[in-house]
Parts: sequence; structure tokens; C-alpha cells
Amino acid sequence: MSGKFPLDERDVEVNWEDQQRINQIHTRVQKTEKEYLDDLAMEIELLDEEEPVPYRVGDTFVMLPLEEAQERVEKNKDAIDARVEDLDKQISDISEEMEVLKKELYGKFGRAINLEKD
Repeated sequence: MSGKFPLDERDVEVNWEDQQRINQIHTRVQKTEKEYLDDLAMEIELLDEEEPVPYRVGDTFVMLPLEEAQERVEKNKDAIDARVEDLDKQISDISEEMEVLKKELYGKFGRAINLEKD
């Protein structure tokens, strides 16, 4: 592991805000990957149908017929779309749950607590 992040063997508590940030990063990574696949799909459209194209599988590239490569790209795009949709729903559900909890806690404790971001 690089020296950018010091290793700490203690258990670190991940609060709700931290989890939201992690979810946002993951969602953005998924959206970026989908954009790459969209670009790839457009580039594949421009290729000669008779020539096999390199397609990445893990850390290697295999030569596939153009049609098969296009099918795989579409399947990958569909899978990422579904994952992004699922992540967005999870974020929305968690946000709604947190709003309900905030109302309950503010109702009970009033201004004695602060549940807002600093």
C-alpha cells in the first residue's frame, strides 16, 4: 500500500456522513465507468466489421468479433446502469431514514443536540 494513507490498526467508526461520502464516490466511479463504456460503444461503431477487436477481460485483452464485443459492452453498460440505480435508491432511502430520525431526536432533545453538518 502506498504511503498516502497511514495504516491504523484501531477500529475506526464510520459515521453516517462518512458513509454518504463513500457512497457518493462509489456512485461517481460507476457513472464514470458507464461514460467510458458509452464512449467505447461509439468507437466500436466506427470499426470495420470484419476485423476482430481487442476486448478487455480482467487484466488481459482478447480478440473478439465486433458483434460479440458490442454485445459485451452493452451488457456491461446495463449492469452498471442497474448498479448506479441501486446505489442512488440506497442513498435516497438512507437520507429519508435520517430525516425521520432527526425529526424524532430534535423533537425529544430540541436544541440540546446538533445533528447538522458542521
